[in-house]
Amino acid sequence: MPKPNQTLGEFIIENQSDFPGSSGELSRLINSLRLAAKVVNHEVNKAGLVDIIGAYGETNIQGEDQQKLDVYANNKFIQTLTNREIVCGIASEENDDFIQIEGHKGDHQNKYVVLMDPLDGSSNIDVNVSVGTIFSIYKRVTPVGTPVQSEDFLQPGNKQVAAGYIIYGTSTMLVYTTGHGVNGFTLNPALGSWYLSHPDMKFPEEGQIYSINEGNYVHFPQGVKDYIKYCQQEEGNRPYTSRYIGSMVSDIHRNMIKGGIFMYPKSSKNSSGKLRLLYECNPMAFLTEQAGGKASDGFQRIMDIQPTELHQRAPFFCGSRKMVEKAEEFMAKAETKNQSQSFSFSSK
Repeated sequence: MPKPNQTLGEFIIENQSDFPGSSGELSRLINSLRLAAKVVNHEVNKAGLVDIIGAYGETNIQGEDQQKLDVYANNKFIQTLTNREIVCGIASEENDDFIQIEGHKGDHQNKYVVLMDPLDGSSNIDVNVSVGTIFSIYKRVTPVGTPVQSEDFLQPGNKQVAAGYIIYGTSTMLVYTTGHGVNGFTLNPALGSWYLSHPDMKFPEEGQIYSINEGNYVHFPQGVKDYIKYCQQEEGNRPYTSRYIGSMVSDIHRNMIKGGIFMYPKSSKNSSGKLRLLYECNPMAFLTEQAGGKASDGFQRIMDIQPTELHQRAPFFCGSRKMVEKAEEFMAKAETKNQSQSFSFSSK
């Protein structure tokens, strides 16, 4: 049972018994992430004072401009995880392919792989809006003692052993799950310690916030357009409030606390969606479900999708359970109507 004023270190030690087969590696892995997060937090907080904001001059595998802090955060997390001799492989949004890590003896004995988005929402850095780090942890499926392979990373989200995010905002928080609920820890910058501030976080079953980039409305599928109209109708507890920051970590964090739905559907501009399945959708889906919410691609559970590519994209709907279910209803109705119209046209 979480205790008030408990530090993250104390919480990790107290809950090690949840992982009888890990021999402490998973706990050490979470500890490494919290250390890297403190270093990145320091750089994010002084971004307005030094020449670290702005474009790095290159693009990542997604074809997106890399910001200086993107690269810094990526390097810092990789460096920390590699030096601590805990993981056997790392995959990042900022790298074309996964990284194999041999271990200090070169024997490939480590058991876990980490997938991450080192700085989500980085386009907001130079306007002082909250950004975040997202991470996902799996146990490798290839034999220990051999180099990691793509199949160690291409696992469905339901195989995750831990996932979380760090939000660099007015306060810095680390929120994570190991499949036993969701807990949030706030950094005390004066002491450098993380304290349990949000124990057993839960999505309200229903909320009054919908988060989507409505500027892309014309490009959305009909089901999404219909759901947005539903959110805007004056009926019952509607209209809902529209809140969209453009940093997924921030939007979902707010909705988890206040109740709401986050949507990034496919569109005529992005036929497969824009968010990455492995290091954005899956970890956020794991957290959402552990907090009593729901996460899907509009039709099926996100964590049941079998990945085929490291940087695979997917539509993403997550948040308060009843809100996601209602959005799925509109998606299903529009899909049925579309299929019916297609059948009628082909029969003529």
